[in-house]
Amino acid sequence: MRIAIASDHAAVALKAELVAFLLDQGHDVNDLGPETEERVDYPDYGYKLAQCIAAQDADYGVALCGSGIGISIAVNRHPAARCALVNEPYSATLAREHNNANVIAMGGRLTGVDLAKACLTAFLSASFAGGRHAGRVEKLSNPTC
Repeated sequence: MRIAIASDHAAVALKAELVAFLLDQGHDVNDLGPETEERVDYPDYGYKLAQCIAAQDADYGVALCGSGIGISIAVNRHPAARCALVNEPYSATLAREHNNANVIAMGGRLTGVDLAKACLTAFLSASFAGGRHAGRVEKLSNPTC
């Protein structure tokens, strides 16, 4: 799979661990930055990740910041992105199965490396269930109100 990953300064260390993990799993990884812990603004990297997903330059994305909240909000500003903030594997699975999420978000200050790997594995292993969820997911990118 082609995976794009981005963070802010608070999650650079977690991002590095997840990049190595994904590469070990055989995935094609596009690290969108940043490379250092020098202060940056999470919206810039969230927007960059969403653009990558929208352009279909990646199949899935990983968004990381201190809490995961800010960058997930930034990613979700783009109608092509469906970013789910998760903190355990079951919610990561449901994000794919029920919401067809194409980006997973986690907090570098809140999520340990092993738990982040477990969430990412669950997310990438799950598939969209479709059915009763399909119409709802369609409304996420094409609101009727």
